[in-house]
Amino acid sequence: MSSSRSRRQVRLSRALGIPLTPKAVRYFEKRPYGPGEHGRARRRTESDYAVRLKEKQRLRAQYGIREAQLQKVFEEARREKGLTGESLVELLEMRLDALVLRAGFARTIAQARQSVVHRHIMVDGKVVDRPSFRVKPGQTIQVRPRSQVMVPFQVAAAGTHRDVLPPVPDYLSVELEKLQAQLVRRPKREEVPVTCDVQMVVEYYSR
Repeated sequence: MSSSRSRRQVRLSRALGIPLTPKAVRYFEKRPYGPGEHGRARRRTESDYAVRLKEKQRLRAQYGIREAQLQKVFEEARREKGLTGESLVELLEMRLDALVLRAGFARTIAQARQSVVHRHIMVDGKVVDRPSFRVKPGQTIQVRPRSQVMVPFQVAAAGTHRDVLPPVPDYLSVELEKLQAQLVRRPKREEVPVTCDVQMVVEYYSR
């Protein structure tokens, strides 16, 4: 990740109040307040709209997706049975780039997306280069055999990213040394390591 992109991610992390990258985690430990010269000042009370907008931006940033992509998945979640907010996170979590990250094959969501776009990732033995590809329960994700010798994937296979990533959730079965993972079942919202008040996101889009 370039240093300018890295700085942008740290700044966004501080604005949203959540660390989006391992580097941002370190910044939070040093400076637990918002960006800019007024970051230390006491926050004024935010409007209901601002609070909902921030939760929506938080969710978007954690998956590194565009507004149009989030809206599209929200509309799909709204058509499902059950709670829309929970469905929204569950559907986002089944994106290929999200699962590459959860499995520990990458250190950040940007790195995971890049791995997919650069054709290093296979689903059920076929190369998939769309980060938004929806993985179905039972499908296997694997780093392409000829890509496994590359340094970033060797680093991943050694478990190096485990120190900065949340524990592997129960909906994923991972064989890290083989750079292989299987989506065992659909994720449940409470298991997904994403910081977001999903009800606020639903209210934002339902306004």
